[in-house]
Amino acid sequence: MKKKTEFQFVNYLWDEQKANALGDNQVELFLYRSNILGADLRITNYGGGNTSCKTIEKDPLTGNEVEVMWIKGSGGDIGTLKRDGIAGLYTERLLDLKKVYRGLEHEDEMVGLFNHCIYDLDSKAPSIDTPLHGLLPFKHIDHLHPDALIAVAAAKDGEQITKEIWGDTMGWVPWQRPGFDLALQLEKCLAENPGIRGIVLGSHGLFTWGDTSYECYINSLEVIEAASQYIDDKIKENGSVFGGAIKESLSPKDRKKQAAVIAPILRGLCSSEQRMVGHFDDQEAVLEFINSKDLDQLAPMGTSCPDHFLRTKISPLVLPLSAEMDLTDSDEIRKLLFPLFEAYRKDYNDYYETHKHPNSPAVRDSNPVIILFPGLGLFSFAKNKQTARVAAEFYVNAINVMRGAEAISSYTSLPRQEAFDIEYWLLEEAKLQRMPKEKPLSRQVALVTGAGGGIGRAIADKLIAEGAVVIFSDISDDFLAEATVNYSTDQAISVNCNVTDDEEIDNMLNQSCLAFGGVDIIVHSAGLAISKSIENTSDNDWELIQGVLVKGQFKLAKRASKTFNKQKLGGNIVNIASKNGLVSGPNNVGYGTAKAAQIHMSRLLAAELAADDVRVNTVNPDGVIVGSKIWEGDWAEGRAKAYGITVEELPAYYAKRNLLNKIITPTDIANGVFVFLGVLDKCTGNILNVDGGVANAFVR
Repeated sequence: MKKKTEFQFVNYLWDEQKANALGDNQVELFLYRSNILGADLRITNYGGGNTSCKTIEKDPLTGNEVEVMWIKGSGGDIGTLKRDGIAGLYTERLLDLKKVYRGLEHEDEMVGLFNHCIYDLDSKAPSIDTPLHGLLPFKHIDHLHPDALIAVAAAKDGEQITKEIWGDTMGWVPWQRPGFDLALQLEKCLAENPGIRGIVLGSHGLFTWGDTSYECYINSLEVIEAASQYIDDKIKENGSVFGGAIKESLSPKDRKKQAAVIAPILRGLCSSEQRMVGHFDDQEAVLEFINSKDLDQLAPMGTSCPDHFLRTKISPLVLPLSAEMDLTDSDEIRKLLFPLFEAYRKDYNDYYETHKHPNSPAVRDSNPVIILFPGLGLFSFAKNKQTARVAAEFYVNAINVMRGAEAISSYTSLPRQEAFDIEYWLLEEAKLQRMPKEKPLSRQVALVTGAGGGIGRAIADKLIAEGAVVIFSDISDDFLAEATVNYSTDQAISVNCNVTDDEEIDNMLNQSCLAFGGVDIIVHSAGLAISKSIENTSDNDWELIQGVLVKGQFKLAKRASKTFNKQKLGGNIVNIASKNGLVSGPNNVGYGTAKAAQIHMSRLLAAELAADDVRVNTVNPDGVIVGSKIWEGDWAEGRAKAYGITVEELPAYYAKRNLLNKIITPTDIANGVFVFLGVLDKCTGNILNVDGGVANAFVR
């Protein structure tokens, strides 16, 4: 039984029972170790670092026993690494690559040769770090990016501090871009310092190892713990970090209120080249940095670790605004911010032009990824929510690195040319080009009312499937919990909202702005149905149905248009009305009138909002019985009574009365909504009947 070790600065997550269940399967133990290391962001960031193990396998051609190295594949994440995300390579063939290596100027050609070393034909593409593990002789190896270690590695006198913390038990290799030559430098360091437990890579990260997966894990934790303790002691000696605070943060409630107001403006400005999705972070580490005396000195220096600035750009945009100021006049705020964004774009383009090579990839989007607002928090913008969130996490890692480096010495960032050569590395560009094509609604934020069940839920599911991030809105928490159970918060959030209540609508839109930076698509699907004769329709019935369907649509469109205006990115509104808004029928005065009002309001909004590039269209369902929440109540009984049939006969009855004799489902309505959003991008003021063909409902 292994003794559980206590750590203060990292999480000890090794579970003896789980590890024993894996037996002597070294690959499974390596995957287990990888996952628990990746579960602690203080140890390594998302997608960063690399882990490996070496095992003895039988060569399928010779039958001889050979050593095989198993390593995280390109683009993977150790925290979520599975068997299909690793590569298996002959160790001996990796060592043979030394015979054909032609020097630093030929680094990139080595990556193609990794494929000649493949043992496992199901391997993920090997990463650039593969030889760094292959040329070291250890059975289990961790290459990690702990904040504390990078703080040491990025300190002005990092090599000396390394000796001060670990004596002669740790090696040091100065900064060098990842590649085959760096692997040779690691091999050389080990040869010159036999018996060391690990190597610190200048401005980069950490290599540690062990004979077993557990020993490797403990070694990594102990090394990180020692660096963390050293930094913590220095911070306590100094009494403050980043020169101390010169600004105060707003209260948590006021921070979120202000962030929700300004996020759509920032999103619009960051989307000058392509639409972005946002994220907001106001954790303590962020506030300590952005409120500090040293912010203006440290922020422009940029990040050090390559993994950091690949996701965050070399430096952030700092807003010289007061967190207490009135942000409600979006036009005035935009006028204040526009020159700052213009200057940032110019600086980025100058950085590109100054450092580019003849074969460099074309300049990428020049807008900031990270925006710092003193007193308020950090905003990040990227192609989707996950990428924006991860960029924020990486910048928090960078803050921690600067914090630690400044506490023990002084922080140094990579030279701009080195940073550029990483950011515009041809191998990185090739990786970007291999990324899957974006889906039709990628980069779009959609808000769907009535999304807890039935038609609304099908619409929300469809929009997520087509690439959008979605706010599920409903008045039933139970329905919302059921609808979103299979989605992460990077894909969707849920907000309880009564669409007849101004404050609840404002809260819903604020939640959208906080979670995703704004909103692009509004689908008003919230509804209810009351089937009664005019004599039996009470004033309460009338007000209820008009309130949810008509007033709710009006209030939501009015408030959403303000968010659209802040972003200056256009927008889409799709209202779910009904065939009953076009066709007269018995016992339907309240519902039919409300649906008719929805249809005409949509046309009026289309005419008014077109100048702002906001399109408004209507989808008219009919007879959506299967899967619809409305039909679970009195409405089904009312319609069945009106037609002289039973409730059970309704689906077939409705199918027989349309021209195609088809049963209409919530998925059919969702497809109709998608047509307006993802296909017909030049249509507004239109009505799409999804009813199987009801001649009386033809609009022309």
